[in-house]
Amino acid sequence: MGAVDISLWGLALYYGLLIIPLGAMLWMRVPIVGKTLIAVVRMTVQLAFVGLYLQVVFKINSPWLNSLWLIVMVCVADVSVIRGVSLRLRRFIVPLFAALVAGTALPLLFFVGPLLKRPGLMEAQYVIPIGGMILGNCLRADIIGIKNFYDSLQKGEKEFLLTLAQGARIKEAILPYLRDACEAALMPTVATMATIGLVALPGMMTGVILGGTNPVTAIKYQMAIMVAIFTGTAITVVLGILMTIRTSFTPYGVLDHSSFKK
Repeated sequence: MGAVDISLWGLALYYGLLIIPLGAMLWMRVPIVGKTLIAVVRMTVQLAFVGLYLQVVFKINSPWLNSLWLIVMVCVADVSVIRGVSLRLRRFIVPLFAALVAGTALPLLFFVGPLLKRPGLMEAQYVIPIGGMILGNCLRADIIGIKNFYDSLQKGEKEFLLTLAQGARIKEAILPYLRDACEAALMPTVATMATIGLVALPGMMTGVILGGTNPVTAIKYQMAIMVAIFTGTAITVVLGILMTIRTSFTPYGVLDHSSFKK
């Protein structure tokens, strides 16, 4: 037995709950009401489009079409990370794309292949939702980690230059900043893993249970997806920072401020 369907009228009425947070924002004069309304509209349109599109993708179930969709997802995440960190698109789009591909593909292929033992590694039923969950968390971690890294570097630029002047190589000089950035990026996932199941039932587990699967099977899926998310975010953040060093530093090891949007 699958999940109970939701009528369009019922969903439209349920949107009425948004009056509560929007009313609170207006009362407290929180200046993001406009952005929130735009975000709600974008979410609705995007999910409606994706829902219709995925019906076709799942029906065709072509490895090439599934791969293309994943690439589109990575491209959108790539641009979102760059904009979220206020970097120059042309300089960072390629290295961050490569980092996102590595961080998403490795845990995803191990999930669908050795773990689930599916005959086809690119089955739409598995690679699109699981890849989306991994990529979504990689996107968030990248924004936190990369922003932390470059903000810390700009604030502590004198200390950084002093380290270089004392003979340190650039990879040695950035190590403390890289360490702090990784901690900031990975801590939300670590905190989630430490409280998962006790504080809340996460998305993967809830979705599998609503689909009619035994709760024990749902738990095993959730365990696996958390390992995949943590692995993917760690790979993406570290690679994302290391692969952008060439474009964000001058040949003399000085931070190139033209790499950032003012």
